[in-house]
Amino acid sequence: MTSVALFKQDGTQNGEITLNEAIFGIEPNENVVFDAIIMQRASLRQGTHAVKNRSAVRGGGRKPWRQKGTGRARQGSIRSPQWRGGGVVFGPTPRSYSYKLPKKVRRLAIKSVLSEKVAENKFVVVEGLSFDAPKTKEFKSTLENLNVDTKVLVVLEGGNDFAALSGRNLPNVSIVESDNVSVLDVVSADKVLITKTALTQVEEVLA
Repeated sequence: MTSVALFKQDGTQNGEITLNEAIFGIEPNENVVFDAIIMQRASLRQGTHAVKNRSAVRGGGRKPWRQKGTGRARQGSIRSPQWRGGGVVFGPTPRSYSYKLPKKVRRLAIKSVLSEKVAENKFVVVEGLSFDAPKTKEFKSTLENLNVDTKVLVVLEGGNDFAALSGRNLPNVSIVESDNVSVLDVVSADKVLITKTALTQVEEVLA
């Protein structure tokens, strides 16, 4: 049985909470995690690279010299690829680098990285993050009380707008909702801070 401490927002411990063993207590699969990270990084590429081929380069409409009789090689355009200033052959064109992994593979990857955070004691569960208004200073104090002042991924339940607005400008703090947790987010953070409600939502999705 996997369990972690449950904290209040002020940093005091309020017992323990039991985690789903099938999600937070598995043996991490490094190969699947690697594949998931490569997929996500590929999907982040803009793919806006482009070169001009011979049809896009300006000029070259006239045949530079007649076909025969000059002793030189025949040429049809000064914008052919072999000419200086000519078009590029087989150059990059705008395209999407994104691709998909099977659903079971993606789920295994996120379970693996979450289990690794729990095993390393870098998974912090808090009862809730409640703010009366967007207050970055209060959010920072909360992180210090919970001892997560390093690079942290904060996972919130949907609709907790004040907490999301309070922490979005802090350096080394990434905020996502429970249905948008990704492998790359978890791996990039030193610690994961999740609310009790968001934890329940994550378990429902991954169970």
